[in-house]
Amino acid sequence: MPDFARVMDYPDEMYIFDFTRDYDPNFISTKEWGIGRYNEKRAGMYVAPQYDNRRNIHMGIDIWTEAGTPVFSFYGGTIAYLRDNNEKGNYGPTLVIEYALNKKLFALYGHLSRRSLASWSPGDAVGRGEQIATLGTAEVNGGWAPHLHFQLSLEDPGEADMPGVVADEERDRALRIYPDPRQVLGDIYEY
Repeated sequence: MPDFARVMDYPDEMYIFDFTRDYDPNFISTKEWGIGRYNEKRAGMYVAPQYDNRRNIHMGIDIWTEAGTPVFSFYGGTIAYLRDNNEKGNYGPTLVIEYALNKKLFALYGHLSRRSLASWSPGDAVGRGEQIATLGTAEVNGGWAPHLHFQLSLEDPGEADMPGVVADEERDRALRIYPDPRQVLGDIYEY
């Protein structure tokens, strides 16, 4: 197993949010650091039109903390895609990095600051542990409280986007394409 760097300088213990019952953005802001879980069916969180009132199963891990917090590449890779997904409820500024491990792996880093995108172009190399971005404010990251959405993909997404949440009927396929980010992040939380 490669030695992966942390994607953020988070503490060893963080609050674990349970979004299966409800989503309260005001409660999120009471925690200095928090985790939103992978493969969690979330209630009342995805109300923007692109979610069709049916996509609510989370395919990444969210790390909630304050805007401006640095974000790092977990391994050496190449910037594949970048874009500001700026509609309400979306990722806002987003980077996708391609990693060559024993096979290709793509990682999406979403909800970044706009300034983060200005530093990169597709094809740029990034090093293990290199700062790649900072977290954006709610005003630039789709209206969400500041956090990193971190998601892995075994398939090339072809753009700076991946479905961060899927519908029930898409879940089995999505779990095969978008593996648990704890494979990279380590035991950041337990179910």
